[in-house]
Amino acid sequence: MSVSMSRRALLGAGAAGGAATFLAGPAVASAATKPRAVRALEDKIQAGMAAYGIPGVAYGLRYRGAAYTGGFGITNVDDPEPVDADTVFRVGSTSKTFVGTAVMRLVERGRLDLHRTVRSYLPDFRTSDPAASARVTVREALNHSAGWLGDFFLDTGEGDDALARYVAAMAELPQLTPPGTVMAYNNAALGLAGRLIEKVTGRTFESAVRALVLDPLRLRHSAYTLSELPGVAVATSHVPGPSGEPIAYPPAFHVWRSLNPAGGLISSARDQLRWADFHLGRGRPLLSRESLRRMQSRPGPGGTLFVETDGFGVTWMLRPTAEGLKVVQHGGDWAGQHSGFLMVPARDFALTVLTNSESGPALLAELFTDDWALSRLAGVHNLPARPRSLSDAELAPYTGTYHSEQISPDGSTAALDVELVADAGQLILRVQGVDAGRFAFYRRDYVLALNPDGTSAYLRANFLRGAGGAVDWLRYGGRLFRHGATTRAGRGTSMRVPLRPNTLPMP
Repeated sequence: MSVSMSRRALLGAGAAGGAATFLAGPAVASAATKPRAVRALEDKIQAGMAAYGIPGVAYGLRYRGAAYTGGFGITNVDDPEPVDADTVFRVGSTSKTFVGTAVMRLVERGRLDLHRTVRSYLPDFRTSDPAASARVTVREALNHSAGWLGDFFLDTGEGDDALARYVAAMAELPQLTPPGTVMAYNNAALGLAGRLIEKVTGRTFESAVRALVLDPLRLRHSAYTLSELPGVAVATSHVPGPSGEPIAYPPAFHVWRSLNPAGGLISSARDQLRWADFHLGRGRPLLSRESLRRMQSRPGPGGTLFVETDGFGVTWMLRPTAEGLKVVQHGGDWAGQHSGFLMVPARDFALTVLTNSESGPALLAELFTDDWALSRLAGVHNLPARPRSLSDAELAPYTGTYHSEQISPDGSTAALDVELVADAGQLILRVQGVDAGRFAFYRRDYVLALNPDGTSAYLRANFLRGAGGAVDWLRYGGRLFRHGATTRAGRGTSMRVPLRPNTLPMP
């Protein structure tokens, strides 16, 4: 390949030159002998790479009793190597399901109890609300109903005390809702769960997860640092260049240690498919079937996390379908590292897709938030949502300003105000005076998120009402935006509108 080849040509050649591997079932001599649905998935991925400028994608699929993996494109536009099923990416918040699995191993050993309070194990734990932090349970920390501000990204260094220091700093976190009552995506609560693992095992979080989960399942391409994976091919993070083209930015791959439980795992498509097989009951018997079932059942409060959700079990999001079958889902995001992961246990179906570009969410929204993959490969569909037009009087309770916050790595607070304005039977979403999208209601308090031009963004959001029936919150991207609140003086508006679960800089 000529070193003078343009980035666009390089990306096009990379997308067309990927390879897929058949892992189980009858031998496959060529791509033409794969099931038509698998070929359609590969075509969809490669079309998305070309459309959105994604340098590299890997996937893992369990479909009709067979397992497939594939890699397309390149690891780095500046130093291109082919992506394959063993190329490693950051999997972002799918890391949380490894925390949940490690916790369940400790539950089976009698070291942890989901129904006991966090303070049973960490007596000094507190947030800004002493009563709430005293009664929150281990399960509530794992099902995103703990109630305190969840987007807490404090960098506490690379020492073995990183999680202990992170949890101690949670003493300042505001309590938004009472524990166990409202689902709001909570990275901080998973950091707390990581600290619980440390406390009861006497090991660092990373070594405990390796001993409890990674090594027993023989996940050889999964770790929290690249130093544990010598010689692996790494999917470099890419960010938008001046004209929107992907620019390699290796420093973005770094995740500080306090965020490892929430989103720090490095893994490959092949390992992620093995992870799916384990949670489908196909893998090594590391947990009892009852424990696997507990992780995927008895959800806490539900709502929306860009799809409608019945809530979270033990770290798994449980998503309903029109056919009544359950989707077990996660996925995750970091700078230039975006992935999707879902399973339909009743169909023995799983799909994971890993990307190495900030444009990755566009493809993932089509595959995972919309029901392209579910409908074509698993025969299930999203709950129906037909947008309807509301009168100005019907829209009035929802209009106004909404406020949310997150705490940055340096401890400063980044705040965001959004405004909702009635327009032509829908709501316009404005950020700093700029129209950023639209909300179209499809049932009471539930909306479809649309692009500014009215085309589908594949996303859903919902409003929450207080005891008196007034609209108190907007839940968007799983985060809570308080109705009627505005940015406090000096706090700025630097936080981005979350466009899908865990969007930058959220793991």
